[in-house]
Amino acid sequence: MSAYRSGFVSIIGCPNVGKSTLLNQMVGQKIAIVSARAQTTRNRITGVLSRPDYQIIFLDTPGVTNPKNRLGEYMQKVAYDALSEVEGVLFVADAAQGVRERDAQLIERLKKSKAPVIAFLNKTDIASMAQVESARETLEGSGCFTKILCGAAAQGEGLRQLETALCGCLTEGPQYFPDDMVTDQPERVICGEIVREKALMLLREEIPHGIGVGVDRMELREEGGLMDVYATIYCERESHKGIVIGRGGAMLKRIGEQARKDMEWLLGCRVNLQLWVKIREDWRNKPSVLRELGYE
Repeated sequence: MSAYRSGFVSIIGCPNVGKSTLLNQMVGQKIAIVSARAQTTRNRITGVLSRPDYQIIFLDTPGVTNPKNRLGEYMQKVAYDALSEVEGVLFVADAAQGVRERDAQLIERLKKSKAPVIAFLNKTDIASMAQVESARETLEGSGCFTKILCGAAAQGEGLRQLETALCGCLTEGPQYFPDDMVTDQPERVICGEIVREKALMLLREEIPHGIGVGVDRMELREEGGLMDVYATIYCERESHKGIVIGRGGAMLKRIGEQARKDMEWLLGCRVNLQLWVKIREDWRNKPSVLRELGYE
């Protein structure tokens, strides 16, 4: 009987290449929020893939970009910190966009990694053969990667091969998490992120990055079967508050309705979601607010 193997794998890449979609597909459950906007992920998210003879613990990180505020600096630190003390690194690039300058800068940093680095060219379903080949050649030329794989995370394409490749990074070791656990994220954090995801999807371009969500209270009613969730959406300007609420409260209602459905699926019970909107000017540069919202 072969020994049990386990290990940590950091997922890293530039914004909007599909890291969170990939993580959700690998663990078989939505634990990281996804949107078409760059910088959707702000914190490191742990995802757990358990098989009978091995366990892969994924660390999904914020997209690496040039920080513009304290929150941006925090996000970049989270991404780079996740490269240390892991068994493997998974670099994700967008096959349709190709390997751009900021990808190349990140690859230079990855060359210093003590752990093996595997590349996954994502979104091949929307890329041409020429684009895929060009990106693959650039990655091969960098001399950084032990393996280069292609696929489309949203469709689940190429993920079995990727799992097999990542297994090669694992070492003999303990099972860190129970079989049925897919993340170490508290439910309160995931619920806050669900609200933020819906706001990202529904709101105008200039507002979403100035939005933070804090879950103030979660209580299961005594008779059971219904969870009360009280959450606050923080924005940076009075004008933004009006847009988040919408005419007659219509936008806030839409955000709440969509978030509630995902929360019910996550929590396995009916949810009564109450949302408030408050202004915290320039909160992305205020350490006290960043701590309050879980960006420490």
